[in-house]
Amino acid sequence: MVAALAATAAWAQDIQKQTQNEELRARLPQDIRDAGKMVAVNNGSFPPYEIVTGTELTGATNDISIAIGELLGITIDHASVAGLPALLSGINSGRYQFAMGPVGDYPDRQKANDFIDWAREYVVFAVEKGNPKGITSLDASCGKRIAVMAGGSAEKVIKEQSGKCVAAGNPAVEVQSFTDQPSSILAVRSKRSDGFFSSQAPLTYFVQQANGQLELAAVGQANGFKDIYQGAVVKKASPLGGVLLDSFKILIKNGTYAQIMKKWGLDRNLIDTPGINQGQ
Repeated sequence: MVAALAATAAWAQDIQKQTQNEELRARLPQDIRDAGKMVAVNNGSFPPYEIVTGTELTGATNDISIAIGELLGITIDHASVAGLPALLSGINSGRYQFAMGPVGDYPDRQKANDFIDWAREYVVFAVEKGNPKGITSLDASCGKRIAVMAGGSAEKVIKEQSGKCVAAGNPAVEVQSFTDQPSSILAVRSKRSDGFFSSQAPLTYFVQQANGQLELAAVGQANGFKDIYQGAVVKKASPLGGVLLDSFKILIKNGTYAQIMKKWGLDRNLIDTPGINQGQ
């Protein structure tokens, strides 16, 4: 089903092939050059960036992975795990070289990992059409059943909000944590959740595919977040971080990055200059 939705979300569009960059390739760790490949880990579908069907990955992240692989003269394979904690621990244990993401870049995560930021994001709610529960802001989530991604930043924010609700004499938020985006959005569509609190880009995608059943709520508000950067993730101080950063700089300069982002309807998530650990 996800694959079918993906086919309607992006049209066939050729992405320019990259010329191998020998300077960047030489900076890769020797074991990666010897293997001729890297393994990027994801934690399931995060449309329209990552759309996982079985063992196959499509979406903007896959297109970017192909382009960076061409620049580095290697193949980038993809593996899926259940949840963000498993993704981060897999990178730090060395089981996977990195995650292309984009994963939210926050100071607490920067202690163990480096983030190569390549997208901007916002956090909002996906709710039933007409917003019958009146979820117009983070404060309006008191007493509501709110779906979130397990281990993600939205889960932390909504749990903090629940505490504020109780302190103000209001009902707590019923936090419902899921390991993937499709399960979370299905909970809203089946009325088991009153809203899904998550990144605006994938929620926009899901709303577009919901045949008028859903809409976005609390758009244009901070909703407990500062400026949100998202990016690829590597182990702390890994030399791969600088290689990925310079790869993104090349893709931005030659127009490939914008071409891929626009192909997948991510015009509002473009970043002018990539950077490392820009999250505040």
